[in-house]
Amino acid sequence: MPHQHQPAPEPPFWSLETATILEMLESAPAGLAGAEAARRLTRDGPNTVQHVSQHRGLRLIAGQFTSPIVLVLAAATLIAIGLGDTVDGLIILAIIAASGSLGAWQEHSAGQAVDALMKSVQVRVEVLRDAREQPVPPAEVVRGDIIVLRAGDIVPADCRVIESHGLMVDEAALTGESYPVEKSTGVAPADAPLRLRTDAVFAGTHVVSGMGSALVVKTGRSTEFGAVVADLASADVTTGFERGLTDFGILLVKAIVVLVTAIFVINVLLDRPLVESFLFSLALAVGLTPQMLPAIVTVSLAAGARRMAGERVIVKRLDAIEDIGGMTALCIDKTGTITAGAVELDRALDLRGEVSPAVLRLAQLNAGLQRGFSNPLDQAILLGAPAIQPGLRLDEVPYDFRRKRLSVLLKDGEVPLLVTKGAFDNILAISTEAEVDGSLVPLESVGDALGRQFAALSAEGYRVLAIATRAMPGRETVAADDEATMTLRGLLAFQDPAKPGATDAIHELEALGVSVRLVTGDNRLAAEKIARDVGLDAGQLMLGGEVDHLPDADLAARVRGVAVFAEVEPLHKERIVRALRSAGEVVGFLGDGINDAAALHAADVGISVDTAVDVAKQAAAIVLLEKDLAVVAHGVRLGRHTFANTLKYVRVTTSANFGNMLSMAAAAAFLPFLPLLPRQILLLNFMSDIPGIAIAGDAVDAEQVERPFAWDVSHIRNFMIIFGLLSSCFDMATFVILRVAFNADATTFRSAWFIESTLTELAVMLVLRTRRPFFRSRPSRGLLGVSLAIGLLTVLLPFSPLAHSLGFAAVSGFTLATLAGLTGAYIAVNEFAKRRALSSARDGAML
Repeated sequence: MPHQHQPAPEPPFWSLETATILEMLESAPAGLAGAEAARRLTRDGPNTVQHVSQHRGLRLIAGQFTSPIVLVLAAATLIAIGLGDTVDGLIILAIIAASGSLGAWQEHSAGQAVDALMKSVQVRVEVLRDAREQPVPPAEVVRGDIIVLRAGDIVPADCRVIESHGLMVDEAALTGESYPVEKSTGVAPADAPLRLRTDAVFAGTHVVSGMGSALVVKTGRSTEFGAVVADLASADVTTGFERGLTDFGILLVKAIVVLVTAIFVINVLLDRPLVESFLFSLALAVGLTPQMLPAIVTVSLAAGARRMAGERVIVKRLDAIEDIGGMTALCIDKTGTITAGAVELDRALDLRGEVSPAVLRLAQLNAGLQRGFSNPLDQAILLGAPAIQPGLRLDEVPYDFRRKRLSVLLKDGEVPLLVTKGAFDNILAISTEAEVDGSLVPLESVGDALGRQFAALSAEGYRVLAIATRAMPGRETVAADDEATMTLRGLLAFQDPAKPGATDAIHELEALGVSVRLVTGDNRLAAEKIARDVGLDAGQLMLGGEVDHLPDADLAARVRGVAVFAEVEPLHKERIVRALRSAGEVVGFLGDGINDAAALHAADVGISVDTAVDVAKQAAAIVLLEKDLAVVAHGVRLGRHTFANTLKYVRVTTSANFGNMLSMAAAAAFLPFLPLLPRQILLLNFMSDIPGIAIAGDAVDAEQVERPFAWDVSHIRNFMIIFGLLSSCFDMATFVILRVAFNADATTFRSAWFIESTLTELAVMLVLRTRRPFFRSRPSRGLLGVSLAIGLLTVLLPFSPLAHSLGFAAVSGFTLATLAGLTGAYIAVNEFAKRRALSSARDGAML
């Protein structure tokens, strides 16, 4: 057989010249035309690592019917139809379809509402389209696009760098390396590992400093990031809310297996028809399962998301609502959170402490000519400054969080001048002399006086930067190594006073059980000043250096008592968050900067703002449209409101269903007939679940949002057992009255017990939805209205044209009056039991 020639593999894009890749992708340095980009998006699909379904509605409907119990019940029902039980089978299938359709409709409506909210905080990528910069969603980036990268930007695809000005990229998401990598336009070897492909940037990373542009080569699942996550695309991060649902599901499975098996065995031993007994047992399993829980959870969370949006809080991940409600510690930065956020340059000083126009001009040149990253300090320097000619700029070394300096090489005279601005200590570290009264003196000779001046300004709450210069004859480019042997020229003092209302917001959060921790890169003196101004305990302070030297276990032991962290680096923030979590706190982190991304990921709930850099906004689960602690406090309350309503449904429905299961088990043992037919069990479950949809918008008592809380399966189990047994006691009383006092036949018994079961479940929802006496806590109009409507429908069903098909018959007025009396007694006993449970459970944890 002749040998077939295999084509040589295409060289990796990082080993090719830029011109070659542009030709391959039919692109140009000016980017693509808008029409061409649209055509490529249609051809290649969106730039995502997960397939975007074009049939979400169909998948949503199908998802309502994929529960193993529901599938087994449907299969058994089809078998029953095949054996001749057509009416029963069709009615059961109709109830299953109605229940699934209701759940799908609710989830679809909730999903549409959340999609609309998400569009308001969507991250954008700057691309060159039609020869100009245009913002587009990352999913719309296509092969051949030219993207513009600046500090704080996410990298949306795998790209070849075509221009770089100090471009530094954090690739920790792919390589695990914590230090950023400098990118250039040179060609890397074909066999270079990812960390050495310095001419390429990759999806899943972000720009730390500098600027540049890059040609998009690979998108979606063909990227390095897509290859890493392809096998995990369907697996979401497990949150505390999801873990609680999982534990709850395990509890239900255990109860279902025991009770259903017992009931099936009892029916078989009593020589009842096998198929009917099997359908009866499966219907009970469905009855115990809160089938509407996924829909009700989604609807409840979506309703919470809409309410939070009304308070200018956008939830990107619905289960984060539970996380913010359960938050016990909130780490915040300073600027714009507890300060006004409008940074102002108060004064530019020479080294004698006198106001200096010369120092101010150096600062304006540095701020006006830099291109790396727009920031509030530079904007404050340039406010009211005369226009600066762009032609003065020769080169720059962009700011980064390791050097904490920004240098610009400029031509302002005969000799190029390097002007460097940065943190006080970091500028002193590269300076060897100082200018005092027009003369150059050794830095050591003025060191003590400078230290006192810096300390005095910091203690007054000023943020202090320093300015240094160095003549660079004949130079047109500059690098970080050139920041040496510089001349200190002066200081810049910025003020950002405490925000009005910040103290009240902190006290409000603390009243909600959320301790506020200030985490700032400012020096100790400035951090202590602002902390005192807003009511934080400045005596409990830890410096970044201490964070560095403490092992994880010791740090976790220390952080719980610390309210202020000062002089911290980006990696310190992440360690502080992890230490607080290890100490048992549920941690929120509020940040909007490039250096906040790691801490936002590490927190239980990452919170950012709409004006944040892209990488921070993308990392956050919750985005504030206003950077205000009062808004966070509103979010905490709404999160607890939403979770409280979810738990109402879970506790009440499971206890009622559990009680019905126990009653069925008891009734099956001594009644000569099934207490309810399978179709009646499913109809009961369906009708009693409908008010659960309305509970998403139910009112919540003020005391239910006062303290953090989370899933506690042991309390749910205890609640289910206590109130389930109570429900069974009343069911047994109903059985005795119907059989002994009224001598009810099978059809009358089933009709009466169906009415009693539905009415008591509706009533107990209104009683157990609150920790207060039920008549002192007003439910929402929706919940009350739906409950009354379902109650009326339940009473009318045995008298309706559907009664015969459903296996019902009309009951006497005396029987209805007796059922009403039993329901009233059930309400009273539940109210009494609720108060006893509250008195024995710490802080009313059971409710």
